Amino acid sequence: MKFTLTAVPPFDFDLSAMIFSNGDKEIRSYANGKFWQVIRIDDKLALAVIESLGTVDKPRLCVTLRSKKESSNREKSRVVEIVRWLFGLDYDLKPFYEHVRNDKVLTRITQKLGGLSSPATATVFEALFDSIVEQQISLNVAHSLERNVIKSFGDTLKLDGEVYYAYPTPQNLAEVAADELRKCGLSGRKTEYIQNVSRLIAEGKLDLEELKHCEDADAIVSALDGIRGVGVWTAELTMVRGMRKNALPADDLGLRRVIAHYYRHDKSISSDEARAIARKWGGWKGLAAFYLIVADILDISA
Repeated sequence: MKFTLTAVPPFDFDLSAMIFSNGDKEIRSYANGKFWQVIRIDDKLALAVIESLGTVDKPRLCVTLRSKKESSNREKSRVVEIVRWLFGLDYDLKPFYEHVRNDKVLTRITQKLGGLSSPATATVFEALFDSIVEQQISLNVAHSLERNVIKSFGDTLKLDGEVYYAYPTPQNLAEVAADELRKCGLSGRKTEYIQNVSRLIAEGKLDLEELKHCEDADAIVSALDGIRGVGVWTAELTMVRGMRKNALPADDLGLRRVIAHYYRHDKSISSDEARAIARKWGGWKGLAAFYLIVADILDISA
């Protein structure tokens, strides 16, 4: 199945998908103008391959859906919903650009990264799982552990001799023995935290997706912070990645380094200082931070 989607301009698909260039080709990746990821539609898996057909000012995407069985119109509608969410196709960047126009650093960066949209995870659970794994370790190590878990316990989709992996569901991980999770490289504590969250969801005691509809950021942080093993940093990171909420994980050393690079000439700053700098970004703190991170990756000066 193949269909096209439009996005609210400006939108630069290749720039937005670029952060997945080093992704695992069997899970999620971007290369040669194409992004691909396994999408879960109820109990069915499909590989979505996305590429740009339009321009930044007239964005249009081609989505090719591959699965073992032909997809129904209802399933196509669900895929459309997921893809639009993954890349923020309905997200209008113009108000953000207007809000930061008096910030010299972000004005220069947004001019160079026009159309950059911050991708999101398909579910809040995926964002929370990643955030727990990434606690107090380097991103390279964390990504390796995440791949281990996905390939050990995620459902598989086999197409034309290739194997693709979907993120494990909470139900998948709730049923796994702790020893098996630890074999993926997770510490005992992180194994405990992930299984606790997974079981709460599997037993119907926790609905992370419902938090997407909450407009009170403090209430979301409070709700997540009440889960064993989830502190403020983990909650804020989950909000940014899995809910598109306005949050700034200021306790993150990497993020503070980037903010300090652009705003304090590389002088180390505290979490409070990072939050003070971000205060002028208003309701766009999370997106502004993402622009700074991408600018740093691409070595863009400001």
